[in-house]
Order: sequence, then structure tokens, then C-alpha cells
Amino acid sequence: MSEHHAQATEPGADSSDRVEADSWQACLPARIERDGEKWANTTIAREAWRKAREMPDRVAIFIEDAPDATYAELALEARRLIAAFLELGLKQGDVVSFQLPNWREAVPLDIASAALGLVVNPIVPIYRGAELRYILEDAATRVMFVPEQFRSIHYVDMVLELSGELPALEHIVSVRAEADYPGVTRFETLVDRDPVDLDRLPEIDPNLPKCRLYTSGTTGFPKAVLHSHNTLNYVQGCSIRHSGISADDVMVMPSPVTHITGYSSGINMSFMSEARSALMARWDADAAIDFIHEVNGTMTVGATPFLAELLDAAERRGDGLPSMRQFSCGGAGVPPELVRRAYRVLDNCITVRVYGSTEVPLVSYGWRDNPELAATTDGQLYAFEVKILDDDGNPLPEGEDGEIAARGPGMMLGYADPEQNAAAHTADGFFLTGDIGRITPQGAVLITDRKKDIIIRGGENLSAKEIEDVLHQHDVIAEAAVVAMPHARLGEGVCAVVIPRGEQPPTLEDIAAFTDRCGLARQKIPEKLVLVEDLPRTPSGKVRKDILRKQLKEGEL
Repeated sequence: MSEHHAQATEPGADSSDRVEADSWQACLPARIERDGEKWANTTIAREAWRKAREMPDRVAIFIEDAPDATYAELALEARRLIAAFLELGLKQGDVVSFQLPNWREAVPLDIASAALGLVVNPIVPIYRGAELRYILEDAATRVMFVPEQFRSIHYVDMVLELSGELPALEHIVSVRAEADYPGVTRFETLVDRDPVDLDRLPEIDPNLPKCRLYTSGTTGFPKAVLHSHNTLNYVQGCSIRHSGISADDVMVMPSPVTHITGYSSGINMSFMSEARSALMARWDADAAIDFIHEVNGTMTVGATPFLAELLDAAERRGDGLPSMRQFSCGGAGVPPELVRRAYRVLDNCITVRVYGSTEVPLVSYGWRDNPELAATTDGQLYAFEVKILDDDGNPLPEGEDGEIAARGPGMMLGYADPEQNAAAHTADGFFLTGDIGRITPQGAVLITDRKKDIIIRGGENLSAKEIEDVLHQHDVIAEAAVVAMPHARLGEGVCAVVIPRGEQPPTLEDIAAFTDRCGLARQKIPEKLVLVEDLPRTPSGKVRKDILRKQLKEGEL
């Protein structure tokens, strides 16, 4: 364990706090020593106070269809929220969860949590009862922030229904609610108090956990990824340097701030760099174009559907978006022709493919000076060491396909579950991504397949096993294999290949209604149903999902 992960003892911390921290450290995997000179050794809270002093009236966050937020306004709101957190008895290491759209309230919430050493747990808005129950229980969340309602989901009702099963959950906070609910505190009430004095705040070690992000796993249960202030800041610093980000840049962010992309580039970017961000709560390509012009947007990071639909709208409107200088695309398969098309449609925008995950964010950055490599590879290796391994864990030579393993200062601290760490890391600390690929002679990474049984739908990871577990509860399904299928808009869709039971086979409508009743997020409901007499299998009986994916891709299913 690196000395840079040593537990900092806060004023007033007792021995039980230190024992708990030591136990947490013991859960981390064997890993490389981290170079302390690479760290920024700061937190978003420290930077928020600095910017509020130095540039109080400068806009920090542009917000679509709402007033912009200045550094002074966000710092003051964060200080009010800190006072509320102290009154609620929150202490360093406690988990604060939020399931919010891209609203400004997420920003002071993150700053206030960082200032007290709380661990934020952003939860993507698509999750409903089944996923939410697991995450809140696993994280031992003490405070949960939710909108009253967003789109078709009534979040307050959903959390209230679950709260009786969550003994650690002490406070539910509604954001932008129109009604009062028993046992629920309004956000506006929470921040209606005197701001805390900055000299009352503890000194927070930037190497301790800042963020607990859940990512789908092949087991069907989400995995809790732990990042520190320093790990996330390191990745952001690499992005700043590689892309030449300056005070003239505005990062337009339609990706959810509850996903690592939106969280890092939508919230933290405005404080950890000289750039500002611009938040969109709902994705609409025409609205995005209008917003880009309004804020003079220069950059964005998004999944394949965002780029495809933005290009469609730009072509239809004859608008080359001249202010845009970079679109980084990843999270799902990015067709080379889509990147080439972006170079034709957008006036001044470098469009690139990038590769990474919640565990190892931005392993590669896009090729900025070679449009063809930008289109045909998943980016230039930049901030991580990468090895390509065979099935036995041995390194493969350049150009051969194998599992991608990565390590570096920007990788996660580890999973919260030590058993998951053991399976996910090599003995020398490389994270096993589960992706299959190769390193090209130019030093680019090229993803060619995926070991993980994950469906990447519009940049969101969906667990196939979780969906299968639900389908196997259906009376007329003998066996189900859920796999990714090609999807023109979202990159991948959800296909259920089913062996029916009984004389009346299920229909797609039956499957959709059943999985909806079971509480799965709508994005996880199968979009295609294939009925078969048997499934392709290995000699040991394991379903050959690679064959199913190939048959779907080639139109044979």
C-alpha cells in the first residue's frame, strides 16, 4: 500500500474512526506505488473557495433554460449545505447519495460533501426500485437527494417506498419539489441557514475516498467503484493537458452528472480547470445546437448517439457549429464512418474516439492530429500503462488481440468489496478491463471484442445476467440468454434469446410487461425476442454468447 493512502487523522477523530479506515484500506487490491508528485493534492471544495475569492462574479456553470451559476453563488450555497450536514450529524466517510438530473443543485452538494470528507454516491436517474434498493443498502447511504419527479418517474415516492428496508437511510431530501411529504426535507429548507465559517472545516486528505460510483458487472450486481479526490483530479489534469483546455473553453455536458463522464466534466471541470461547463438536463440535438451557440460551447464528451444525432441536426440546419473544437466520443461502439462524417459536417471540430471505464477513466485520448486514426482506433494511450494479456494472463506482443489490462495514477482505489478486487486485478496491480483489443504500431488501442457480458446501450452499461435473472422468473421461459444486438441509434440494444416452456410461447410484449413489473429500468427491457429450441454451448454447457452476438450482427437471428 502506498504511503500516499495513509489515513489522515482529523481533529476530534477517535480510535474507532481510524480502525474503520484501516479496515477499508485492507480491502484494496495489491497495486502500484503512486507517485505523490503527480497529485494535485486538492479537493473541489478548496478550489471552489479559491475561485469564489478570486473571480466571484464569473459564471462557473451555464445551465440550459435556467439562470447561470457564478463561483460566489455556488460556494455560498455549498457553505449553507455544509452547515446543514453538520446539523444532521454527518461525519467523514458517511455516504451521501443523489439521483438528480443535470441540475445546478448537484454542484454545491458535491462541493459540500468534499469539504467534510463525505463520500458522494451519484446514481443514474434511469435506476428504479430494484437497482436503487441494492445500491442504497450496499452503500449504507445516510442522506438521499432526489427530484420530486423527472420525466415519468416519481422519485420521492420510490425512495419512500424503499426507506423502510434501509436502516442506514436517515434523511430524504427532495429537490425542486412542488409538494411536501412526511419524512422528506426540501432542499430549499436544508440550505435556508447561515453559511458555515470556512475555518470550522476539517483538513481533508485528498487520497481518501471522494466518490462511490456503481457500475454493472457480469455477476448481475452493481460494483461499487471507489475514487479519491486525487485519482479523479489526475485524470482530469491529463485531459486538460492533452486537449489544451483553457479559460476560453466551455464544456457542454448532456451526459448525466451521475455518470463518471458527466460527474467529472460537468461538475468538477469548472473548478479543477479554468474552463466552465454547461449542463443540459435533457438531450435533444436541436436544443443542444441552440445551447452551444448560446454559451459559445467549445467541447463535449458523449456516447455515440449524441454525436450521431448532433450531426443529423447540424446537417439538417446547415450549421457547422463553428465554436466547437472537440467532440470526444466513447462509451459504446463508435463506427469509423461516424467520425469521418463529423469532420465533414462540423467546421472546426476535432472528433475523436476515446476509451476508458469507471474503474480506469480515459485510458486513451483521441488522435488530435490524424483524422483517420481518430476514426479507426479508440485513441492514443496517454495516462495509463497498458498490457494485452492472453487467457493465462501472459503479455501478448504488439498487434495481437487479448484482454486489455491497465494501471496508473488515475485508476480507482478499488472496489468496496474485497472479493471483487481479487478477481479484477493482476498480482502487479493492473485492472482487468474485460475488453478484448490490441495495441497498434502507432501506440493506439483498438477494441475488438468484449469478455464482459455487458450491453453498452447509449453509453450506459447494462448487466445481461441481471436481465436474465428476471426473465428466468417467467413461467413460460425455460432458459434465457440476453445479449447485445446492433442498434442504429444507441450502438447496442437488448436482445433476449429464449427457450420457451409450454405450448404458448411468450411474445415480446409479454416479456416487456413482465420485466417492467419486476422493476427493471426501461433501458434494460428487451427490444427483441428470439425463440429457439436450444442455445449454442461449450462442452461444459456454458452458453456461447459470442456466437449469438455474431448471428445477430449478421442477421441470422
